[in-house]
Amino acid sequence: MKKISLILIGFLISLGAFAQQKAPFYNEIEAFKKADSLKMPPKDGILFIGSSSLRKWTDLEKVYKSYGAINRGFGGSTLANAIYYADDIIFPYQPRQIVVYSGENDIAEGASPEVTFDRFKILFELIRKKTPQVSISFIAIKPSISREKMMPEMVYANELIKTFLSAQDNTSFINVYPLMLKDNGRPMDDIFLDDNLHMNQKGYDIWIKAITPYLIKTK
Repeated sequence: MKKISLILIGFLISLGAFAQQKAPFYNEIEAFKKADSLKMPPKDGILFIGSSSLRKWTDLEKVYKSYGAINRGFGGSTLANAIYYADDIIFPYQPRQIVVYSGENDIAEGASPEVTFDRFKILFELIRKKTPQVSISFIAIKPSISREKMMPEMVYANELIKTFLSAQDNTSFINVYPLMLKDNGRPMDDIFLDDNLHMNQKGYDIWIKAITPYLIKTK
């Protein structure tokens, strides 16, 4: 806990620098807020937050319409960005479940698996403090061809997060990682766009099959 507190202090100091200028992804967050002002999504839905793998999942809300899905994936965001914007993209919606996909860009920007894990814990504890009853699911950091060299770090970060969540109530770890690999352990060739990073429909079909069993239906 002391370690997390020190990391949080450092994170809050960094927010002071953001305050002097527009924070990353400011315009995307403002667009969400404007859309909410025109039509606020119903409460008690399932909120998806995270990076561009969610942002580019353009039919997510349609796929999970019956679940009341809300897609708040933005930019090439990190867990640090999700923490920074939590008051804008998490708490206004009062969801019954939060599904997180983030951490991939943290590692791509140089964060270690341990730092990535610590950022997730900060986000997790922030959510639990304000909404203690909400269910929290984490989609495993995915492999990709363009970031194949980072796969060992991603595997370790996933293991840290999975172990942590296994000791928490009302959580789940959705392990898409092995489902996106060939028999030789390398990322599949046919599930990505031309950038070899973001998924095509075949990639999202893998995610849908993996994620759906973990989503909580309305009573």
